[in-house]
Order: sequence, then structure tokens, then C-alpha cells
Amino acid sequence: MESRRFTALQEVSKRTPVEPIAPNGQISAYYGSNVFGHDAMKEFLSEEAFSMVQNAIEKGTSIDRKIADQVASAMKNWATGKGATHYTHWFQPLNGTTAEKHDGFFEPSENGRAIERFSGNQLVQQEPDASSFPSGGIRNTFEARGYTAWDPTSPAFVFDKTLCIPTIFVSYTGEALDFKTPLLRSLTALDKAATDVCQYFDKNVTKTIATLGWEQEYFLVDAALFNVRYDLQQTGRTLIGASPAKGQQLEDHYWGSIPARAMAYMRDFELECHLLGIPVRTRHNEVAPAQFECAPVFEEVNLAVDHNQLLMDIMEKVALRHNLRVLLHEKPYAGVNGSGKHNNWSLATNTGKNLLSPGKTPKTNLQFLTFFINTIKAVHEHADLLRASIASANNDHRLGANEAPPAIMSAFLGDQLSKILDDLETSVTDKKMTPEQKTALKMGIGKIPDILLDNTDRNRTSPFAFTGNKFEFRAVGSSANCSGPMTTLNAIVAEQLIKFKHDVDALLEKGIEKDEAIFQILKKEIVASKNIRFEGNGYGDEWKAEAKKRGLNNFNTTPIALDAYVSKSSLKLFEDLHILSHREQEARYEIALETYTKKIQIESRIIGDIVTNQIIPSAIKYQKTLVDNVSGMKAIFDGAEFKKVADAQLNMIKEISERVTIIKNDVETMTEERKKANNLEGAKKQAHAYCDKVKPLFESIRYHCDKLELLVDDAMWPLPKYREMLYLK
Repeated sequence: MESRRFTALQEVSKRTPVEPIAPNGQISAYYGSNVFGHDAMKEFLSEEAFSMVQNAIEKGTSIDRKIADQVASAMKNWATGKGATHYTHWFQPLNGTTAEKHDGFFEPSENGRAIERFSGNQLVQQEPDASSFPSGGIRNTFEARGYTAWDPTSPAFVFDKTLCIPTIFVSYTGEALDFKTPLLRSLTALDKAATDVCQYFDKNVTKTIATLGWEQEYFLVDAALFNVRYDLQQTGRTLIGASPAKGQQLEDHYWGSIPARAMAYMRDFELECHLLGIPVRTRHNEVAPAQFECAPVFEEVNLAVDHNQLLMDIMEKVALRHNLRVLLHEKPYAGVNGSGKHNNWSLATNTGKNLLSPGKTPKTNLQFLTFFINTIKAVHEHADLLRASIASANNDHRLGANEAPPAIMSAFLGDQLSKILDDLETSVTDKKMTPEQKTALKMGIGKIPDILLDNTDRNRTSPFAFTGNKFEFRAVGSSANCSGPMTTLNAIVAEQLIKFKHDVDALLEKGIEKDEAIFQILKKEIVASKNIRFEGNGYGDEWKAEAKKRGLNNFNTTPIALDAYVSKSSLKLFEDLHILSHREQEARYEIALETYTKKIQIESRIIGDIVTNQIIPSAIKYQKTLVDNVSGMKAIFDGAEFKKVADAQLNMIKEISERVTIIKNDVETMTEERKKANNLEGAKKQAHAYCDKVKPLFESIRYHCDKLELLVDDAMWPLPKYREMLYLK
């Protein structure tokens, strides 16, 4: 009987590239046409309503319910003109995906017909069932009520004939049950703290905006092969599979010519992105075979996060049109690079200034250094919390491998900027500077643009690197919601800027001149944060030893890393800034632990299933073929001649038996450890048990299964192999 694998391979061989659906003309002709953005609002809203919505977006003011009715009616008219028949509050619960419940615009009328209606109440607030979303104990199963509330700062859009309205998601008691709520709170805190510091340099600055440019890495695999891999379907990664002879070692895929099927797919999902105002502009092959990347233009953080979540949904839906599946897991294949989502973060002002971009005068460069140094200090103070913000079962497979930064948090600045900080450290004293010192220092700062020109290198081994006019948080995983790390980064920088302003103001009250006060505090921060700065190879054992000397932690598993979420400093940070209460933060800690446990539990069960029902039977079937062959040879050859001609097959029979025995014993041990872990009290104990007792058995089982894959007859092997999946046909 033909195996499912060979049926899938035959289906792949019939594939022809699917042409993307693209309108004629330039992208600018249709960009954002499915978004209820500025131009659409200008056209469909009254002047009063438009002004109030703009104030809500720019100043955070509330929208009157009467105006909300006008906005809802206009939004409905615009959406139905785009073919929309339903609407949904689109939100981001703590399960890591997006959520939506669709309701029709129509309402039955008395004459047996129906009319389209959409009210301000339906726009502003909905009441989804909150009982089945992760809450970390905030909500009991029988307490079902939760609320979604409209976020006007992220525009509504039409996708698949549905009007999607970005919203926050909170419990009946007002506690955050999503990623967006704390993100918005962190942006408010950062805006206030950064704007206050900007007043030292420019009184015209009244608002500071955090910006984000994410880089989304992903793999593509033929849908037919994906459908035969139970592990890929359920976990997003291959739990078993031998490395192919040719992987990425020739370095010939990176930035190479994009395969035809991948290009057709890219054009199609880029079209959908552009219609929805997602500014995806870059596409290229990544390092591993069948791995690719897309990246947009920078946007305000909240909008960028929404766009990334939407992009991942679009990528998965469009892939099906092309008989492909997109893999967003951090490590879908062993032995080749995994996928990250580099978060490029910066700060901009309402005056158009990038606060992390060196200027052309001593004054603007002093402003640059202020935000630059305070960001580094923030990372130093909360390195463990930053590590926790990117911790997951998926990312554990990637961090510290050849393509990803290590689990040790450090900041890379480049030689020139490191030298500037060293010079500042030695140049600025705690005492009053002489006029000559001030002049020399300001002249030196004024040279920063020339020094930095084309001279800011990149360090692929650094989890947090300065790359010219932004910080690149490289450790974020490809499947992650950017809100988690961005909320944390916003919060720690806001806290540090508040502290910095307090310290500078204290010196100003003593009569110290402003620039000198700023220099003195910056020097203290440079000295205090020096241990977090590292310019070398983050992969080397030398760095692990050096990091330990510096007091930097190496939390290489998620259960250990997550403890930083509920440390005294983390709880105080989020509560003081009104981002998360203790209860909300502790709930997130519980959810993260439970999610980790569930993912390892699912992988463990799938490994047991695949091994028991596919790998071992296939190996035994092939072994029987060998045994039958050897028995036939024994009837033909006698004595020493038989041993000579049958020796290789006898060894293969023995090897199969030995490996099958090891695999079976390991699976039984893994199952028993899983049962023990399930009986433990508390999410923390269970997560550590799965990490320390269950997960280590995965590698042993996989090792012996992969050896069998190289031994068993190709026609008998039940699973698509790496050499088949990693090359698009």
C-alpha cells in the first residue's frame, strides 16, 4: 500500500506556481484602501465627529457617546461599501493569538425584512465570553463576563468582508486580559516621562511617540507535506527528522533569488497587507532553505503591533491559496537556523525628531546621549525582566543557537559609541567643570554625526544592539506578540527617565548649570550600567564566564526566566507606572507557566503517538524484510560464507532492535514523568518538572528515531523528510 508520505510527494510533484491576485497600477493607488483611516474618516464623518476622533487619537481624549453613534454609522456605511456584511471586535487575548466574534450588521424589521444597523454602543463596547480565555486566576470559569472596548488609535479595517475594530479586552472588574491594554498604558507612561526630559532641550516638544519596526522571519512548506506531518500541524515544529546532506552550510540561500512559488506567495500577501495599510516593503530569502523574511516601514508601536498580529493571520490565510503552509515557530527544523522577529525600537517627538539619532549640534547630541544612555541603564537595571518578556517554550529552542542571541541579556553599542561613553566617563567630574572642559566636551559631542557615519556595526550575537538610530531587540521570537517585549521596554525606559529627571532636577535646585547637571548624572549612569555593555562574541564560553563575573544572569530555560515577572522590582515597576497591578502581573506569570507546561505536554504526547504508531512499526516492518532476506540467505549459504555475506544485514537487524528498545523505554519513562508532573500542585512546580524531567527525553528519542530514518528503507519511512520539506518544488 502506498504510504501517506508518498501520496503527498506525488501531490507536490503536480504543483504549479499560483499567480497572485494583484490589481493593476502602483501600490500607492490602492494602499490602505481597506482601512477606515484619516482620508476615509474625513470623507464619511462630520467635521465635529472627525475632530473628536482625531483628538482621541492624538491626545487621548474620550469620545462622546453621541459622536460615537455618528462614527459607527459612518464606519458601517464605509464598510458595507467595501462589501462587509459583518463586524467584529478584534482583540489579542493572552493565548498569543487574535480573537474575533462576528455579528451581522442586519436587524430584522417588522415587515419580515431586515435593515443594516450599527450603533455607537456596538462600536465602543462589546461583551464577549471571558471564561474560556487565559486569565491566570483573575476570572473563574463561571464568571463569564468580560468587555472589549474600541481603541481609536488603531484604525478599523475590512478583511474577508468583515469590519474589524481593534479593541482592548478587560475583565468585568476592569483588569487587563489582553496584550494591548498594558501596551497602551506603557506608551502613556513613556510619553509623559520622555516628554518631560525633552523639555530640557526643546520646549516645543509636547508628545513623544515610541516607534517599532519589526522583521518577521518565517518558513514555507508545501501543504501536502505539512498535512502528513502530525507534529508540524499540532506544534509548529518537527519533533523528529534527520538533517539533510545539504542544509545551509553553503550559505547560498541567504538573499538569493527568491523561488517562484515563494515569490508568488509574497506578492499575494503583500497585496493584502497594502490594502490594509500594513507598510511591508522588504522581502528576501533568509539563511536556512525555505526560510524568508518580510519587514515594514517603522510605525507607532501600538499600530505596528496590531499590524504584525494581522500580518501573521494574513500570511497563514494566503498560504493556503498557494498550496503552502507558513511556519512561524521559532525552530521548525533542527540543524538549521530558527526564526526571530527583531524589534527595532526608537523614540520620536511631535517636532519630527528621532531621539535616538545623533544630531548636528552639541545640544542635539546631548539630547541623543541622554536618551541613549538612559535606555542602556534601563536595560541594565531590568535585564532579567527583559529576558522574561521574550521567554517561551518555542524561543528556548532558538536562543543561544548560531542564528540567535544568547539568553544572557547584554547591549551592543559598537566601538565608536563605546569610546564616546568611555570619554564621557573620564571627562565629566562630580565637581563643577571649567569653561575649557565644557567647551572641549561640547566640541567632542558635536563630532558624533561624523564619527557614526557608516560606522555602526551589527552584532548578530547581541540580544539588544544599537544600530544607528534605534535599538534592535533581536531576542524576540518569530511567533511572539510584540506587545510583551515592547510593554516591558517602554516601562523600564519610562522608569529610568523619571529617575534621571529627578536626579537632574535635584542638581538644578542646588544651582548647578543645566548642561553640567545633565553631564554629571549621565556619567553616573554610564558607570552604573557598564556591566551590561558587551562588544564581543555572545556565543563563546568566555562570555558566559565573563557575564557571571559581571553579575549577569544566564536563564536558559523559560521556567527560570519567568521568575523575573514577579520579582519585587518588576511588580513595583509596573504598579508605579499604572501599567499592571500586582494581580494582573502575577496572572500573566501564571499564564506563561501554564502555557509552557501545556506546550511541552502536547509535544510529549505527540512524540509518543508518532513513535508508537509510525516510527517503531516502520522500523520493525523493515527489520522483518531484513530477517526474511537473511533467512533466505542462510538456506543458500553455509557456515563462514553465510556470516561473511550476511554480516551487514545482521548488524542492521541488531541496530534496529537496540534503537527500538531505547526509544520504547524512553517513551515509557517520558510518559511516567509526565504523569508525575501532572500530579504536582502549582503551575511553577509543573513547569519545572516538564522542563527538567520530561523535555530532556525528547532529544534521546529524537536521536534514535533520526538514526532509524537513515537506516530504514526510504519507501517504508512514514514521515516527509527534511530533504523533501526544505526545498520548495
